[in-house]
This record gives sequence, C-alpha cells and structure tokens, in this order.
Amino acid sequence: MTISTIWVFAQAQDGVPTTGTLELLTKARSLGGAVSAFFLGDAAPVAAALGAAGAAKVYSTGDLAGQLPGPAGAAAIKALIDGGDAPDLFLFPQNYEGRDTVARLSVQLDRTVLTNNTDIAIDGDAVTVTTPIFGGNTLVTTRFAGSAPYLATFRPKSFAAEEGAAAAGEIVTAAIPEHGATGAARITAVHVEESSGPKLDEARVVVSGGRGLGDAGAYSMIETLAKLLKAAPGASRAIVDAGWVPYSYQVGQTGKVVKPEVYIAAGISGATQHMVGMKGSKHIIAINKDKEAPIFSIADLGIVGDVHKVLPKLIEALQAR
Repeated sequence: MTISTIWVFAQAQDGVPTTGTLELLTKARSLGGAVSAFFLGDAAPVAAALGAAGAAKVYSTGDLAGQLPGPAGAAAIKALIDGGDAPDLFLFPQNYEGRDTVARLSVQLDRTVLTNNTDIAIDGDAVTVTTPIFGGNTLVTTRFAGSAPYLATFRPKSFAAEEGAAAAGEIVTAAIPEHGATGAARITAVHVEESSGPKLDEARVVVSGGRGLGDAGAYSMIETLAKLLKAAPGASRAIVDAGWVPYSYQVGQTGKVVKPEVYIAAGISGATQHMVGMKGSKHIIAINKDKEAPIFSIADLGIVGDVHKVLPKLIEALQAR
C-alpha cells in the first residue's frame, strides 16, 4: 500500500506546540503525503501553530472535562478510524501520554505498535523503523506487516524541528465516545513541579551530576554552575533513585534524552543507560576521578580529577568574569 496520510499525536505546553510535536511534524512532512495532527483537548489556541508546522487538519477532542487523557484519546481515535477517517501511519512521542494513548489504541485496533524508535523510512510499500538496542550500540530495523494504520513511537530529539510550508490547520472535531469504566474516572487535582531556567530537554547547555558528588548537599554545585552557564541541571539515575533530586532531572534511557550544544557530566561514571540519553550532545565534557570511567570514551574533553576540587574552581572562575 502507499502511505498517503500521516497523523501526528500533538501536544502543547503553555499554548505552544512542544518541541517533540514539531520534530514529529517535520519528519511526517519529509515522508510525503497529507499530514494531520491529533490533539487531546481544545486545539483552538494551537491550531495555527500546528498548521504553520505542516498540519493540514487538526483533530481536536475539545475540553476533556477532567477525563483521563489516554483512554479518552484512544477512544476518540478509534471512533475516527471506525468512521472511515483513518491514517496510514500514526507517529507518537515516546512520553507518558503518548505511550498511554497508543498502547490502548493498539489493543482496540488489534494493531502492532513499534516503540522507542529513532528513525522511520518509507520505500514503496515498505515502512520501516529504526530502534537502538544494547545501549544504542546496535540498531535494529523493523518492517511493519499487515494492514494500516501503522503505529510507532519515537524518542525525543530523534529529528530536528524545521520550518516548512504552512498548511491550513483546519480544526476537525474528534468526539470522545462512551468508553466504559475508565471514562467515568476524573482527574481531581494536578500538581506541577516548580522550575526555573531552561528546560532540560531543550537547553543548549546541560550540567549533570552523579554519584561521584558524594552526597545530596553537593548537588548545589551542579545547580550553581548551571545557573552561571544559563544551563539546565541534570542528573544520573543513581542520584535520582537515591532521592537527591527529582525524577524530572534524570538524563538517560529511563529519563530524558538530551542533545545540547554542551553536556557537562560531573561525577558520572557513564552507565550505558545514562549515555544513551546524552551521547548525541555536540560537545561532551566529563569530570571524574576514575580515569577508566566509561564516560571518557565518548567525551570530547575529559578532566581526571575530584569534582569537589574541579567544580568550585570552575564556579569561582565564572563568577570572577
């Protein structure tokens, strides 16, 4: 079959499409065919921006009225497809809401979903995705079989968001049908973690700390250095699991994938799951007292030294500028 229609699961924050959404729309445009976006919620504030990024149509559920996003979204998409308005290919972000929605949709449609991908290609009738395994050391190419729609999720930063030819961004209603007991559940409160400075997955500079800092109090050096560099602070899984910093700081396979201009790893040995999340950075600087630490194998600049001596000197030099 020929891929003629591609849908992207679109998300927004503060009335602006997320970087991940723009990345997926960019890739969808490059694959050819008609591109549309599916938006959970009222799409009116973001329809023009999604259209500017290439979405000819924006399917919108309207206000969810407190419903759980995943079940509501899957039910609305299933109803569209059952009504004959179906994509050949549907691209989802590899994040909580994307995974929740596509997993439920996969079951309802009885279609395979291929997850955790970094690339996709169409060659005639063949649609293939690329998935890193073994910490990114091996790439697996998988071809979809069976009938459309083909469902796939993609890691953040897999594609570069680029401006393209503007499309209409016409809003099309995607009604949420009755979907059982999950449809009766309601969100009663939302707690948003306070943050300041650049977002971790969008920052040009990231400063991350690991177990080599010694204790939770020493993480303040990472935050101070990040502030001086107008960077985002990050962390290894080890110190997140230890409770030193929130999960939102975690860089790695089970955290955020980052590709900044500069990545500074302080006291991070370089476990495979961490390096998967940051090795795409343009310039990597590693600080570790163990000269055999795996992080040095991918570093552009390696400093063999104690972070408790190196970081204060660096902070002092920056403050003196």
